[in-house]
Amino acid sequence: MNLNEIVRKKTAILFFDTLKGYWYTPRGTIKEAIKPMVDNAVRLMKGGRAAGLPIIFAKGNHRPDGATSALLLTDTNMAGQPWPNGEAVKTIPHIQEGSVTSEVPAELDPSAEDYFVPKYRWSAFHETYLDLALRARGIDTLVIAGGSTEVGVASTVYSGRDRDYQMIVVRDACTTSHDRRAHDTLMDLIFPRMCRIRTTDQALQMIKAGK
Repeated sequence: MNLNEIVRKKTAILFFDTLKGYWYTPRGTIKEAIKPMVDNAVRLMKGGRAAGLPIIFAKGNHRPDGATSALLLTDTNMAGQPWPNGEAVKTIPHIQEGSVTSEVPAELDPSAEDYFVPKYRWSAFHETYLDLALRARGIDTLVIAGGSTEVGVASTVYSGRDRDYQMIVVRDACTTSHDRRAHDTLMDLIFPRMCRIRTTDQALQMIKAGK
């Protein structure tokens, strides 16, 4: 099969952690730093819906009391900063179940027909119903967008690869809130060994021309 071809009935779009808690400022406006990614995600959503592709939202769903989170001993915290005095401290994720932070932004036009996959770890596959839902519909190809690239997107791509899914990562519809070098390294050097990397324009053309 040609690398620029997909089969529509076997393809779905997965938006990873495209949530209000990540997209919006406290004032309720789109964060300026991620606006290009947001614009591309919206274009991808519209193209996918027009082609009849299933839309999947993998979304953080942590308990407010932190009971679904764990303290892992790492050299840095999630912001990439060394722990003060070498003491790791458990933090409660700010994306929490039942709160506005875990809602899908209106820009992505969430619908009752979409799949909303609650998750508690980085991978969208880890102990969720995602794999079951895809196999039940005969889907073997995922178009992936969202963030952060080096966190959940990377973990999902690794997991999807181990489950033999065909994956297309939409480079300019993914983002990182940390070091841009991590995003670029994954897109340039790591992901191409596991999947296909395309821009939003290229992905939309593949969807439009899909068999």
